[in-house]
Amino acid sequence: MPLRPSVFVAALALGAAATAQVRTGADVLAAEHCERLRGRKVGLITNHTGVLADGRRTADLLHGAEGVTLVALFAPEHGADGRLDAAVADARDAATGLPVFSLYGATRTPTAAMLQGIDTLVFDVQDVGCRFYTYLATMRNGLVAAAAHGLRFVVLDRPNPLGGIALEGPVAPADRLDFVASHRVPLRHGLTAGELARMIVGEDGVRAELDVVRCDGWQRADLWADTGLRWTDPSPNLRSVTQALLYPGIGLLEGTNLSVGRGTDRPFERIGAPWCDGVALAAALRAAALPGVAFVPVRFTPTASRCAGEPCDGVDVVVTDWRTFAPVRTGTAIAVALHRLFPQQWDTAQLDWLWKHPASLAALREGRDADAITAGWQRELDLFRMRRRPFLLYE
Repeated sequence: MPLRPSVFVAALALGAAATAQVRTGADVLAAEHCERLRGRKVGLITNHTGVLADGRRTADLLHGAEGVTLVALFAPEHGADGRLDAAVADARDAATGLPVFSLYGATRTPTAAMLQGIDTLVFDVQDVGCRFYTYLATMRNGLVAAAAHGLRFVVLDRPNPLGGIALEGPVAPADRLDFVASHRVPLRHGLTAGELARMIVGEDGVRAELDVVRCDGWQRADLWADTGLRWTDPSPNLRSVTQALLYPGIGLLEGTNLSVGRGTDRPFERIGAPWCDGVALAAALRAAALPGVAFVPVRFTPTASRCAGEPCDGVDVVVTDWRTFAPVRTGTAIAVALHRLFPQQWDTAQLDWLWKHPASLAALREGRDADAITAGWQRELDLFRMRRRPFLLYE
């Protein structure tokens, strides 16, 4: 089967730059024979992305490690298998027989009852580098619970698929933090899980004994294709690394009356609605001359989520150059085009749910262009770049 254009171009753009195989924190831990967890009673926050390079689960590594007692597993949004798009129930792990406590159900923070018999929480989940993706909110909740109960907290670090240099979008203010904004970071934050954990401890005074098992060989400029690591779809509607790259921009539009491709075979690679004119939208976006991306008019009918069963007109968003593509700027330009072309049809009431920047929403409604809106974030991003510097682990 031929590669889709976005995947093919990404392969061409990144193949020559690929570095040697990166080792994740889980692989580094395995190479150390789990020595730093010897004598510990462990609760593991993980899902299907918590795997080693040889395909073993981190759960199985710890369950079989000499001197390590794996007591329980904890599952984030989408469940231990990464298949659910609903609340997650407690379960039991078939391979180990251990309980799997849900952190996306009745509670999102480990309780005292869940933590009984545990002295160390370990986090091993692959994030995608976007503020409103919830896995790092689950990490934060685990870190806070560890501090409250006197537990050690260990992060098995993994690369940021979007790299660690580019930063985009407004920084979430302290009074807007929630499960889709776990810390005061921009939409594209350029941090690994371990770096964000260090930032939370350092900036918010979370008194947990934090230990980050660093990746070996990852550099800040590396995108996923540079790592040599296998890609595992981190959730049901992020089915490729291309969709993960698009997610911080296209995902921004999710709270509105627009399909972002859920219920199709290309979630976050297309947008549309029954009231949209894809030809006009594509023309407006081509005129914006956005770097690293092209727009193709399409018609589609989602089978689920927003606009389910309704014929939609819209565009496919095709990444042509991973190095220059800016997902949040692209999402902002799409928002500007939608507002100008369809001011009566496109409902922006919930746009700030993920943006978390009223000034940007006001500028959009006033008819400002994407350059003006993104310029409004620059000072915040410059300050964030300085704020994060003490907590970085990679060059």
